[in-house]
Amino acid sequence: MEVKKLLDESNQYIMDTYKRFPVVMVKGRGMKLWSADGKEYLDFMAGIAVNILGHCHPRHVVAIQKQAQKLVHVSNLYHNEFQIKLAKLLCDYSFADRVFFSNSGAEANEAAIKLARKHSKGRFGVEKIGIITALNSFHGRTLATLTATGQPKFHVGFEPLLQGFSYVPFNDYEALKSAIDENTCAVMLEPIQGEGGVKMATDNYFKHVRDLCTRLGILLIFDEIQTGTGRTGTLFAYEQYGIEPDILTLAKGLGGGVPIGATLAREEVAKAFTAGSHGSTFGGNPLACAAALETLETLLEDGIMLSECRRMGEYFMDSLLKLQKQFPKVITDVRGKGLLIGMELTRDCSMVVQACFERGVLINCTAGNTLRFMPPLIVTEEDIDRLVTVLKEIMERLS
Repeated sequence: MEVKKLLDESNQYIMDTYKRFPVVMVKGRGMKLWSADGKEYLDFMAGIAVNILGHCHPRHVVAIQKQAQKLVHVSNLYHNEFQIKLAKLLCDYSFADRVFFSNSGAEANEAAIKLARKHSKGRFGVEKIGIITALNSFHGRTLATLTATGQPKFHVGFEPLLQGFSYVPFNDYEALKSAIDENTCAVMLEPIQGEGGVKMATDNYFKHVRDLCTRLGILLIFDEIQTGTGRTGTLFAYEQYGIEPDILTLAKGLGGGVPIGATLAREEVAKAFTAGSHGSTFGGNPLACAAALETLETLLEDGIMLSECRRMGEYFMDSLLKLQKQFPKVITDVRGKGLLIGMELTRDCSMVVQACFERGVLINCTAGNTLRFMPPLIVTEEDIDRLVTVLKEIMERLS
């Protein structure tokens, strides 16, 4: 395989929307990826929190192969077995009564926004369209979800944005309470702001927000695109805060690598969507749903993988906190839940990501100065130790 030719053609024919590393990935197994030139990489990104079972997990591969031989796609004008089974499983293990399937996180959030507005209009009979989100949030790249994203840098060049959105500081209950008015129909929050730098909120914050929304008849939407499907050590992150949202969105890890999104809602809210009010050509097709069902069943089997996620998360956090004690002038904070962890630095972290890449370890930089770690849930102590050894070497150079 001529790697240089491929890279040249990529630069020529693909729109320039990503700052890509000069590598062509061709194979994956478990925690590892291999490039076209034969180099091995330890993957602590998991396709940006997607490959929760690791690369090419045997059960996942077989489920895709079997379904691809039977039926890849059929219109949503007909029922399909795996969509029904997946919807039932999601409802059985969550607060929700109904599910709408789409193809991505942005589409799942788009559906949540539409559902919230339609429910509100049906309930109150007036145009209550206001949706409050948090500064530093990230909700997607469609025009509505881009507007919902509380980071102005993502808005530049796409104005005018959709009306009806406002933003408040994350983890500031009083600011949220003050922002609500007679036009507000929903509050939309991430349990952890992943793209925003793995920013955390207090348990009490979400409890207060839930109580406020209930009291005022406002919907609470949890964007669990990144935190859902086991990433934080429970199937859904909301379980750890002792509350339930009215609408919840999933994608990323749900399909284990196959694109799928889901919008979950309580019956009272879900019934606002009627035949023809929303739809998706590819959403919930048999192949994607078969992959997602196998992913969730593997994840939930005996609770082993979720408990290991929590155990490995604790081990990972402890290892990074020890590193912070060694390099306090470089590392200012370590935070996260389960296997979504951020390590904040005193400087831009892109050079650390590059140095790790050169040493065969894949990590991510977000919010400018925060290293974000989101490995497959099959990560081992040995994998974590290797990463920490590489980080220690780099921190010694920075110090």
